[in-house]
Amino acid sequence: MRFAITNGSVFAGDRMPEGAAVVVAGARIEAIVRAADLDPAIERVDLAGATLAPGFIDVQVNGGGGALFNDDPSVETLRIIAAAHRRFGTTALLPTLISDSIPKIREAVQAVDAAIAAGVPGIAGIHIEGPFLNVERKGTHDANAIRALDDEGFAAITGLRHGKTLVTLAPEVNDAQRIAALRQRGVIIAAGHTNATFAQMERAFAAGVTGVTHLFNAMSQITPREPGVVGAALTDPACWCGIIVDGFHVDPVALRLAIKAKGSLDRFLLVSDAMPPVGHDSKAFDLNGETIVAAGGVCRRADGTLAGADLDMAAAVRNAAAMLGLTRGEAIRLATQNPAQFAGLDAEMGSIAPGLRANLVALDDGGQVLRTWIDGQEA
Repeated sequence: MRFAITNGSVFAGDRMPEGAAVVVAGARIEAIVRAADLDPAIERVDLAGATLAPGFIDVQVNGGGGALFNDDPSVETLRIIAAAHRRFGTTALLPTLISDSIPKIREAVQAVDAAIAAGVPGIAGIHIEGPFLNVERKGTHDANAIRALDDEGFAAITGLRHGKTLVTLAPEVNDAQRIAALRQRGVIIAAGHTNATFAQMERAFAAGVTGVTHLFNAMSQITPREPGVVGAALTDPACWCGIIVDGFHVDPVALRLAIKAKGSLDRFLLVSDAMPPVGHDSKAFDLNGETIVAAGGVCRRADGTLAGADLDMAAAVRNAAAMLGLTRGEAIRLATQNPAQFAGLDAEMGSIAPGLRANLVALDDGGQVLRTWIDGQEA
């Protein structure tokens, strides 16, 4: 199938060229041309003035559509989660398994492999968040599941045959040689749920850690005599920082300070940390035997502790512009180009350019999602 998307603003890189049209052929973007130069016979999709952006990429999605990945790591669960997030412009995601047993990790990896092989739209790999964490920074993770990375765990988290694998771990409680071996196997490694010192983080970066999971949350903070994980993440120019911009997980002032400290937006990416209520009417779900309730845009345990997020990527983009003082283009970049680069997906997606996959989202002036395409197929 070949068609042209016209009559809108096209977000191509950091530019929005006037009068541009995007030609899609099959699953790929064929060209960006002047609308006036289009073949008169080509089928056209009229955006009626909307903005066409790359599809959003979310590397931390625990659930959606009423489903939690941990509860049933299956192809059907992945279909439900991906479909729920597609409504909000996410065209590629890493379903995220919260700390669980090694058999459950194997089951989750097999489900993602099967989903990708079956062509489930939107599944780009897996994020294994724990159980190789520091129990002192466990947050809502099950303390009974937390363990050190050993041979059995290494084999489980390196078993994916299709797509990308992201692992969140606490470097101070895991062997640096195993971390380096993970990196050699192509695993993307982020520090999270960690109490590491600045010096321990420097060693972790040298071993192969390339980012931090939800900056500021569940990690050692900057103090007068110990800069901690936050200080290390903001000091190291190569460290990627995932941020949850919902107004609850981190005060927007802290995030604005982090951007200033880092010097640019180049190493920041939006993540949703989404839970089952996203894209679903029910706002309550079970996690580790406890009922979690989403209210007022935030998920909390009975004691008030945050438990993931009731956040979609379209809302995260709107929040990034409103709360962090970013331009619309800058906010879109944090949900497209940057996560694509972090996850090693940028040769396939994250931008609107010839040859890339036709993963696209149409947004109205308020940042609401009007239409989405994955590999040239509209929902």
